[in-house]
Amino acid sequence: MEPKDRLGRLNPIIEFLKSSPGRLNKIFIQKEKGHYRISEIIRLAKANHIPLVFAPREKLDNLYPHHQGAVALLAEKEYLDLEELLVTEKPAFLVILDEVVDPQNVGAIIRSAEGAGADGLIMQERHSAGLTATVATVAAGALSHLRVARVTNIARAIERLKEKGIWVVGAAGEARTRWYEFDFTRPVAVVLGSEGYGLRPNIKNKCDALLSLPMLGQVNSLNVSAAAAVFFYEVVRQRLQAEKNK
Repeated sequence: MEPKDRLGRLNPIIEFLKSSPGRLNKIFIQKEKGHYRISEIIRLAKANHIPLVFAPREKLDNLYPHHQGAVALLAEKEYLDLEELLVTEKPAFLVILDEVVDPQNVGAIIRSAEGAGADGLIMQERHSAGLTATVATVAAGALSHLRVARVTNIARAIERLKEKGIWVVGAAGEARTRWYEFDFTRPVAVVLGSEGYGLRPNIKNKCDALLSLPMLGQVNSLNVSAAAAVFFYEVVRQRLQAEKNK
């Protein structure tokens, strides 16, 4: 039986690249010389900013027996362009993932973001878990309702958000400003960093503000998905309070 979450024949891969590139997470290409149409797959993948992984044939054999020199991994839902995500009728509430690679964390973040009414999530095409089956399972149905955009460069995406009047705040343990001290009633994007290192320095520099959660016990940080839920529901709390005070 052929796997349902991947493609190993060249024609279907090329058709997806032409008609539904947003459904492709990444494409593995065998390092050894293969079919001449693989060059077309590489060209189309680069044009659509889809990650390419060049690997020995044995690796591809494990992914898809009887492949034709390329294996494409399908996303659980189609990625959007960033501009599509910026269309919203209320003050924007977006989530940005900076190199969060654990699918369990990504799924939990998606579940919390959708529950808190976020307008969408932005992730980078490389160094990201992608919308895998594990992510969809952990998200417990939330992925079907949350819009997700895939971008080549997080820093440039942040610049675009700022051009649209969206404030960008990063979660950083060393920040002196507490999470509740920021005004989340305005259009905002919350940036969450990788599990091991947090936000990259260049991403911190792009943020309008860095916010922290106090750690009063013996551990020095929360899991990124736990911290995400705290930030998301502070957005909810402030916006509900603002509506109540009108």
